[in-house]
Amino acid sequence: MSTKAASEKGSISSTDNFDTPEDRALVRKIDFRLIPILTLLYLLSFLDRILGLATDLHVSAPGYNTSLALYFVGYVLFEVPANVYCVRAEVFVHIDSFSHHDRLKRLDPQIWLPSLTLFWGIVSICQGLVTNKAGLFGIRFLLGVSEAGLFPGVIYVFSVYYRRHERSWRVAIFFGGAALAGAFGGILAFAIGKMDGVGGHKGWQWIFIIEGIITVVISLLAYFIVPTWPYKAKFLTESEKARLLQRLNADSDAGLIEHFEWVYVRQALTDHLVWAYAFLFHGFAFVLYSLSLFLPTIIAGLGFQSWQAQLMTVPPNSLAAISIWLTVWWSSRIDRRAPLIIGSAGVAIIGYIILISTGKAGPQYLGVHLAAAGIYTGNALLLSWPGENVSAQTKRAVAVAMQITIGDIGAISGVLVYRPNLAGNHYREPHIIAIGYLVFAVLIALYLYTWMTRENRRRDRLEGNKDTKEVYDPSSAEDKQRLGDRHPSYRYVI
Repeated sequence: MSTKAASEKGSISSTDNFDTPEDRALVRKIDFRLIPILTLLYLLSFLDRILGLATDLHVSAPGYNTSLALYFVGYVLFEVPANVYCVRAEVFVHIDSFSHHDRLKRLDPQIWLPSLTLFWGIVSICQGLVTNKAGLFGIRFLLGVSEAGLFPGVIYVFSVYYRRHERSWRVAIFFGGAALAGAFGGILAFAIGKMDGVGGHKGWQWIFIIEGIITVVISLLAYFIVPTWPYKAKFLTESEKARLLQRLNADSDAGLIEHFEWVYVRQALTDHLVWAYAFLFHGFAFVLYSLSLFLPTIIAGLGFQSWQAQLMTVPPNSLAAISIWLTVWWSSRIDRRAPLIIGSAGVAIIGYIILISTGKAGPQYLGVHLAAAGIYTGNALLLSWPGENVSAQTKRAVAVAMQITIGDIGAISGVLVYRPNLAGNHYREPHIIAIGYLVFAVLIALYLYTWMTRENRRRDRLEGNKDTKEVYDPSSAEDKQRLGDRHPSYRYVI
C-alpha cells in the first residue's frame, strides 16, 4: 500500500495494537460465523471409529488394518493438490479498497468446504452398504480422498480472517472437534448399534448410514452458512472489512495481492522449517490416529464388552478436548508453542509407559486418559504452527498441506503397526513404538524452537543495525510479499 493510500484509508499507526473494543467485537463476530460451522464439519469427519465391521464382512484382522491404511493413502495423495487448488481459486482483493481483482475464482470456501463434507457424507453412507472386502477397500480410499482438503482448507481460511497470534486458539477449538467426535461418536455408536437387525442391516452398518445422512444434511445447510473470502463476506460491513484488512496487513500477508506463482511452491518445498513442521506432525500423527482408531479395541482388551468399550471412550476423549482448550489458551497467553508441544508429548509418553508397565484395567485406563490428553493437545498446538509462521500465502497453503500429507504417512504406519499379531500384552510392542515416535517429535520441536529463537535474535540485531536498516524497508509491501517469512522484519512464533 502506498503512503498516500495508507493515509487516505487511515494508516496503521505503530501504536495501534488492534485490541480496541471495536476490534474485539469484530473478532467475536467472525468467531461466531466461522468457528461453530467449521468445527461441526470437522467433527462429522471423525465419526467413523467403530468395532464389528471386519467380523461381519469376513475381513481378516490384517485386512481390516489395510482398509484403515488405504484411507490415509487417499488422504496423502490428494492433500497437497486440494490445498494448492484452493489457494489458486481465491480471488485476491485490491489492498486499498477490497475491490475485485482481475483473476476469476473457481471455488471459494462457501462452496469448497461444504462440497467436501457432502462428498464425505455420501461415501460414509456407501461404507454402511458394503458387503465384501473389495468394496471396503475401495470405499475407505474414497473416504480419504473426500476428507483430504477439509482440514488444511479450514486452516487456510483462518489465515485470511485472523491475525497470526489469534489463530492458534481458533485452531484449538476447531481441532477439539476431533476429540469431541471421539466422545460423541462413542455415545452415538452405542445408541445406533442397538438397531442391529433393523432393515436387515447390522448395527455397524446403521452407524455409518445414519452418520452419513446427518453429514449430508448438515453439509447442505453449510452452503448457506460457511463464509466466503473476506472481501465479499456479507456478514461484515464495509467499515469492518476495511478494519479487517488493516489488522491483517499489520502482521501478516493476508491483505497483500499475491498471484499464484510456482516460486512460492518451490519456497515451501525447499524450506527446512516447512519440512520440520511436517515431520513434527508425522511423529504425532502416528499416535493420534492409532489411538483414535484403536481406542475402543484397546479398552475392549481390558476385559470390557464392545458396547461398553464404546461408552468408555467418552471420558478420555472428553478430557482431551478440555486439555486442548486449556493448554492452547495458555499458549496464546504466553505466546509460546514449542515448550507446550514438548510438555504434551511428555504427558502422552507417561500414559504409554503406564500402558506397557501394568496389566491391570484401572491403571491401563488411566494411561489411556493421559495418552489421549497429551496426544490431542500436542496436535492442536503443532497444527496451527505453520499457519502462524509461514508466509507468503501460497507457500503457507503448501506448507499446511505438506504437514498433513507427511504427517499422515505416520498415520499409515500407526494403523499397520497396531496389527493383531502385535496385540499381545495389551499392544505392548506398538505402544513402545508409539513412545519412539513421540520422542522423535520432541527432537523436531526442539530443533524448531532452537533455530527460530536464534533467527529471531539475529533479525533483532539486523533491524537495529543502521547500516542494514535501509536494505529491506520493513514497511515495503513488495519485500514482505516476495520474501515472506524470510523478510528481516518477520518474527517467528516459538
